[in-house]
Amino acid sequence: MSVLSLGPEAEERLLRYFDGVGKLLGDRRRREGFAMYACGLLGDGDRKSVEPIAARACGCPEEMEATHAKLLFFVSRSAWEDRPLREYAARYALHEMQMRGPVQHWIIDDTGFLKQGKHSPGVQRQYTGSAGKVTNCQIGVSLTIATEHAHMPVDMQLYMPESWIADRKRCRAARVPDEVEYRPKWQIAVSMIESAIEAGLPRGVLLADADYGNKTEFRARMDELGVPYALAVQKITMARRVLGTGSRRRIGERMSLEDLAFTLDEKEIRKVTWREGTKGSISAKFGIVRVEPMPGDKGPQQEQWLIIEWPDGEHLPAKYALATLPCDYTRKQIVRILKERWRTERAYEDLKGELGLDHFEGRSYPGWNHHVTVVLCCYAFLAAEQARAF
Repeated sequence: MSVLSLGPEAEERLLRYFDGVGKLLGDRRRREGFAMYACGLLGDGDRKSVEPIAARACGCPEEMEATHAKLLFFVSRSAWEDRPLREYAARYALHEMQMRGPVQHWIIDDTGFLKQGKHSPGVQRQYTGSAGKVTNCQIGVSLTIATEHAHMPVDMQLYMPESWIADRKRCRAARVPDEVEYRPKWQIAVSMIESAIEAGLPRGVLLADADYGNKTEFRARMDELGVPYALAVQKITMARRVLGTGSRRRIGERMSLEDLAFTLDEKEIRKVTWREGTKGSISAKFGIVRVEPMPGDKGPQQEQWLIIEWPDGEHLPAKYALATLPCDYTRKQIVRILKERWRTERAYEDLKGELGLDHFEGRSYPGWNHHVTVVLCCYAFLAAEQARAF
């Protein structure tokens, strides 16, 4: 959806939305900079970095230099806070999204920003699923909130590798604040979840891949926060099976999830279809049992579901997950929840393909964060418009 294709009513809503953001920005020059930059991201054009946005916004070539300088200052130098804008955008979109149904899921994931140089904050050779290999890139960790029909990325933070944090000269050149310390991705995810809870955003079941779910500390923190989850884990995770309830409850031996998978009876492994795809039903075989995870030398964690997946036609299990979902959930309910992680991939496609999330060419830490904030604000408006259309 382009701003050029909005009808009169949608244009009026966009102006009111910009006015709400503007009240948070305060300064007139910031409000003008935000409006120009956001319209550039929402509009047509293959490249959505500062220079091409400025070029498209100019009425004549003579204005190009001044417009470019104004936008560059707004994104990279202007001292405004990102969090209030992100929370405002999230509430705006979620209000419309929840008209069709409640929030169901919170999804943690990360995405790569491919780079050529070495000066952009956080850039180094590292693995990213965006390229499917180790390459020169930045990594952004995101939190997406989803209903049955829509999803909204509400936060994204830049992962700063240890090599960067250890090089304070390099950090100062990229204007990385001195208080920014090294945090692994799972700790970044925890901080975003805590902020979303503090902001009062509607909760859902947390989903994430094994990069996050395999961290015992991550799962323990979710338990402390009262956040239910369905998290992928590695097959080497240790647990013991729980059989029966009440006076009939029995605890099995401690073993890896891979070994536990081979103790299941044939009748405990059933085929489940969770979605209709373009080429027909999407299904696999699942073994779903109750376990107590046993991390390291620590005591058992709370009893929860273990989900083991065998792809169609495969004899060996391929995926494992732990879930703190209610005991009375059906097999199909559990699988359908677990399989909602695909939402982030669709969100990344739209953020990058439509709104230029990965087009930012600046080399400053505040600039990266400001760019991401405006992109999230634009996505929120479009998500609200799409929800309103149904």
